[in-house]
Amino acid sequence: MSLAPPQPHRPLDDGPLVDRLRHVRLLAMDVDGVLTDGRLYFQADGLEVKAFHTLDGHGIKLVQRAGIAVALITGRDSPMVSQRAAALGIQHVFQGAEKKLVVLRELCARLGLALEQVAYCGDDMPDVAAIRRAGVGISVPGAPAYIRDQADWITEAAGGHGAVREICDTLLQAQGHWDAVLDTYLHGAS
Repeated sequence: MSLAPPQPHRPLDDGPLVDRLRHVRLLAMDVDGVLTDGRLYFQADGLEVKAFHTLDGHGIKLVQRAGIAVALITGRDSPMVSQRAAALGIQHVFQGAEKKLVVLRELCARLGLALEQVAYCGDDMPDVAAIRRAGVGISVPGAPAYIRDQADWITEAAGGHGAVREICDTLLQAQGHWDAVLDTYLHGAS
C-alpha cells in the first residue's frame, strides 16, 4: 500500500494573490480571534486563560524555518501571549498595540522590508488598517463582514481552529517550500 502525500489546503487558485504570497517575508497577526477563538476565559482568581491550537503553532515553526519572520501584534497585554511566543520562537511580539499599522511599519523599517512583503491577519477594527496596507491582507470567517470585506483572503478555518496553519501551509506552498517540508516528515530527515 502506497502512502499518497497529503496536500496542503489550497484556499487560493494560482493567480495574483498567490504571486503576492511568494514575496511575503513577514507573517504578522493579531492574537485574540486569530491565534485563539477570540473568547477570553478568566479564573476565579482573575487569571486569564487562552487556548491556542497546536496546528497553528507547528505551522508558525515551519514558516520560520523557511525564512519567514513572524510577528504578533495585539491590543491586549497577556503573559500567556509572551509564553506562547517564547515557546514558538517568535521574536517580534508587540502587546498593548492600539495602532497596529504604526507598529507594523516600524517593524518593517527595522527588518528592511516593504509592506508589500507582509501578510497580515486580523479580525477586528484595530486590524483593518494593517489588513488594507499589507501586501496580503487576511481575515478569518468569524470577523465582522465589514472587516472581511477589507481582506484579500478569508481563511476557511476559524481563528483558533487552524486558520494560522492554513495561512502557513499556503505560504509554504506558494513559496516552493512544501515538498521539502513534507519530505522531512515523510522520510524523517532533520
